[in-house]
Amino acid sequence: MIYRVVHSTRYLYSEKVTLSRNEARLLPRTTPWQEVITSNLAIAPSPTDRGERCDFFGNHVNHFAVQEPHDELIISATSEIKILPRADQLELADTLSWEEERTRQQLGGSPENFATVPFLHESPLLPELAEVKAYATPSFTPDRPFGTAVADLMTRIYTDFSYSPEATTIATPLRELLKNRSGVCQDFAHVGIACLRAMGLAGRYVSGYIETLPPPGQERLVGADASHAWFAAYSSAAGWLDFDPTNNQLPNTQHITAAWGRDFSDVSPVKGIALGGGQHNIEVAVDVQRIEKSLI
Repeated sequence: MIYRVVHSTRYLYSEKVTLSRNEARLLPRTTPWQEVITSNLAIAPSPTDRGERCDFFGNHVNHFAVQEPHDELIISATSEIKILPRADQLELADTLSWEEERTRQQLGGSPENFATVPFLHESPLLPELAEVKAYATPSFTPDRPFGTAVADLMTRIYTDFSYSPEATTIATPLRELLKNRSGVCQDFAHVGIACLRAMGLAGRYVSGYIETLPPPGQERLVGADASHAWFAAYSSAAGWLDFDPTNNQLPNTQHITAAWGRDFSDVSPVKGIALGGGQHNIEVAVDVQRIEKSLI
C-alpha cells in the first residue's frame, strides 16, 4: 500500500506572538515494513532558525524558531509512504511463556534486550499503580504463551473500555482512566503499556495514522482523519510486536508509524513555547489517502 499523509496544525492567537520555539515529530520513520518515499515539513511564517535531529528513540525531530511577530502559525507535514505486509509473529512469540519472556528481559544480556530497558519502567505519564497490575493479571495466567497473553490484554481493553473523545485529555491521570474505562486511542495504548510494565515486560507507545474508509456509497472527507496510537510489546524471539486495542487488531498495511517512545510525552506531534499571544486556539486536520501505484 502507498499512502499520502497530510497532517496540518494551525495555531490562532488573540494577540501577536513575538517569539515561538517549537519542535515537531511529524515526519514518519523508516522501519522494516515501512518505506518513506517523500517527506516534507512546511512552516508559516517562515522560521528564522531551523534544524533537524534524531531523538533518543530514533524519531525524526524538526526544531525551529519564528522570531517575527505573528498571530497565526501553520505547521504542515506531507509524506508519501509505502507500507509492506507484516509477517504474523505471534506464533514465534508464543515459543516462550510470558514468565520466560519476563526473565529474559529482566536479565538483559543481548543488545536487543538491553535496548528495551527504557520501556520496562514507569514513565512521565505512566506511574506504577497497584490497580494496573490487578487489571493486567487475568491476561497473564501461569505459563501462558507470551503472544497469546498480550493479544488477550489487547482484546480485553477493546471490550472493557469505551471510545469517548470527551472523556479524557492529555492531562487525565492513569488512575482516573482505569477507573472510568473510557477515552481515546492514546488512552488505550497507555493502559496496554502500563499493564505490560506492571507484569515486568517492555511496552512502548507508537504514534501514527490509520487509513479510515468511508461508509459504502459515501465520499471521503478530506482532512477528516486523525492521528492514531497503539502499543508494542517486545518479544525476545520475534522482536517488537504492535497491538491496536482501539480496533482489536494487529497493525498491518493500514497502519502508518510516525514515532515511538515510552508514552505520549515522548512523541507529541508539536510542542513548544511562545512569548505573548494571549489566548490561542488549535486546529488540526489529518488526511490519510491511499495512492494508486500508477501515480508514483
